[in-house]
Amino acid sequence: METPTKLPPSSPSSPTTGFSVPSAEKVDGFPRRSMRRARQRRSHSSSQFRYQSSQVELTPLPLLKDAPVAELHDLFCKKLQQCCVLFDFLDCVADLKGKEIKRAALNELVESVATSRGVLIEPLYPEAIKMISVNIFRTLPPSENPEFDPEEDEPTLEASWPHLQLVYEFFLRFLESPDFQPSMAKRYVDQKFVLQLLELFDSEDPREREYLKTILHRVYGKLLGLRAYIRKQINNIFLRFIYETEHFNGVAELLEILGSIINGFALPLKSEHKQFLVRVLIPLHTAKSLSIFHAQLAYCVVQFMEKDATVTEYIIRGLLKYWPKTCTQKEVMFLGEIEEILDVIEPSQFIRVQEPLFKQIASCISSPHFQVAERALYFWNNEYILSLIEENCQVILPLVFGTLYRVSKEHWNQTIVSLIYNVLKTFMEMNSKLFDDLTASYKVEKQKELKRERERAELWRGLEEQQQRRLQSLGQASRNQKNLSKTCPVMQSRLSHCCYGGLVTGLAAHVTATSLCCQDLNVIIVIVLGAFHANFDLWEDRRNL
Repeated sequence: METPTKLPPSSPSSPTTGFSVPSAEKVDGFPRRSMRRARQRRSHSSSQFRYQSSQVELTPLPLLKDAPVAELHDLFCKKLQQCCVLFDFLDCVADLKGKEIKRAALNELVESVATSRGVLIEPLYPEAIKMISVNIFRTLPPSENPEFDPEEDEPTLEASWPHLQLVYEFFLRFLESPDFQPSMAKRYVDQKFVLQLLELFDSEDPREREYLKTILHRVYGKLLGLRAYIRKQINNIFLRFIYETEHFNGVAELLEILGSIINGFALPLKSEHKQFLVRVLIPLHTAKSLSIFHAQLAYCVVQFMEKDATVTEYIIRGLLKYWPKTCTQKEVMFLGEIEEILDVIEPSQFIRVQEPLFKQIASCISSPHFQVAERALYFWNNEYILSLIEENCQVILPLVFGTLYRVSKEHWNQTIVSLIYNVLKTFMEMNSKLFDDLTASYKVEKQKELKRERERAELWRGLEEQQQRRLQSLGQASRNQKNLSKTCPVMQSRLSHCCYGGLVTGLAAHVTATSLCCQDLNVIIVIVLGAFHANFDLWEDRRNL
């Protein structure tokens, strides 16, 4: 069930990471204090918060290989206890003797566990787990750079790595030893221990995360009672990463472990596993830092598909739901993952998702970003995908034909145009009759669209002309009203204040009272029309009432 994971390279010793002070700074250290602090920051880690000041003087113990068999286990236990002493690696000249004694003891322990048989007896289990816990478990410090970008910035390295690496190496050899007894180890490697181990995956040091990945995988394989708990806690870490913090350094390593775990799932898949796929793995695609762990995430998704083909539709529709709208880099990654999925998809499942999938692919082909369009067009270079397209040409070709034809005439990048011509040629060879029908239909629709555009333009032009004529007539009426107000101010005042109901009556009364001539009557009519327009809102309100 378990896929072997390549072990990180181990070395018997690693150079001590320290910082020498230049001679110029010994004379005057103040001007370069900030520079020295910047150099130290890169190797700053939590070790400075947990080292023990050298109250304990370490003394060299006899070599394990020279010890009598009767004293071997007792000496092994003493060396484990000796390795529980911690040192300050930020001070490169402090406790050099003690650091070297501990390093030598750790090397001996690693070699003994890896090569000797019968070393791991029951009394040594609590001492071994205690030594491991004291050395590796600590509170990780906050990042020195709040805007830390794993792709661009250098990670913060663990200052105590010369000792820490050997502790991890010992733990790994301890788990892989032929003498390892899970029944004894489960008393000490419990849920609390595993939870602390998982928290260390947030370390910025990639070397530490690599060891943790291998060790957790071994724990999952050896201690069967912890498997469900490990999966649950990984699930919680991912949910917290997606919906709360958006930051966790070890996502890629945890996904790599999950890839092996998923490969060992029994069939049929449990509901718990399907829920993990739908609620955790698919939403992980929304993370801003997707590029760091996308390869491992895509592998897990494909593993689920290979285990159970019925989850294919959930996966495809989930990816389409979270398809990036503004990030072309993520869009290229999504297209790459879709191709990996289509490489292993079953034809019966392909039919269920082909319509929404190729609508999205058509949208990508029309993207002005040439890398997105190019990645989508590369699907037609995949023989298996091409065979699926050919079997379902009647459905797929109408979905993408209009986009292909339009982009072939409009796209700015000549490479994209050439790729589209190749795709169109492939479709023509697949089904020439359907291709010709779609070409004719596209041209007819194009003509109809051009006709609609012309009619729309003419309509707007007519409306604009009508508006201009109306504005001109209103301007003329306003000027006539001003002229009349100079000759007959009383009449103009009365007419301008008359309402809709009394308009005709008021006009007739004034004509009778003043015996106006035809020319004056024409002027009055113009003024009435002006008053009508000026008081239009008032008349409308009264009519509504």
